[in-house]
Amino acid sequence: MALADEVARVTVRSVKDIRRAAEALRDIAWARARLRVAAADNIASKRPLVDEEGAILAAEVFGWNAPHERWWADTRLALTSPIPRACRYESEPFWVNAEGFRTRQPNRYLDAMDLSNFEKRALCKAAIVIPIHLPFGQIGVVSYTVEDPDRTDLSAEFDAHSDELMVLSHRFIAGCVKAHRTRQWLPADCQLTKREIECLKWASVGKTDKEISMILGRSHATVRFHIQNAGEKLDAVNRSQTIFKASQLGYLGAVA
Repeated sequence: MALADEVARVTVRSVKDIRRAAEALRDIAWARARLRVAAADNIASKRPLVDEEGAILAAEVFGWNAPHERWWADTRLALTSPIPRACRYESEPFWVNAEGFRTRQPNRYLDAMDLSNFEKRALCKAAIVIPIHLPFGQIGVVSYTVEDPDRTDLSAEFDAHSDELMVLSHRFIAGCVKAHRTRQWLPADCQLTKREIECLKWASVGKTDKEISMILGRSHATVRFHIQNAGEKLDAVNRSQTIFKASQLGYLGAVA
């Protein structure tokens, strides 16, 4: 089957599509390389991914039901497992086992990550991982393990299928997130000015209004005005929330 046809099968346009799309992703992964799917739409949430009826996909579609496989029931996993933790530092597909992370480009953050007791913490011996970085700072993840749970080398499957798995995983998770979203967390089409962004960038690294005024060569009152004006645009209740919302919209970027 062509990739375009597979993408259409895993596309979610409403909550009614979620279960069908999950079943398609499961079947496609198995047909490609006998891969098992584990999917989470938000690694910061304790709530597992569900279909229209509230059924947990990990259990009912992807088949993670054995006592030692119920990763979706462990609310601490996003903090303790190296797989979701790595997704906070990498946006491209990678595969991992106890010996390290394999990425297409070097990533010093992953190189420094603790992989001790990998199997116990990750609940697998090896996995192909697709991080899903979404708007507003949300991170999802789809990981793929092989039929043989004792295999530790997934380089062949990664080289052969990771690009297609990235496309399919992102389409599925992004669709699920949009379908489930019922609340608007940020104002629509919010546009900050160059000066507002400059002030917020310095504020985000802990500079006071007085310090920012000295850095930018502007008055204290002007700096305060720009930050307050940005807060009104972002519908923020205080300085901290203004910085947070601006960061979620990608205005501040990563601090060097």
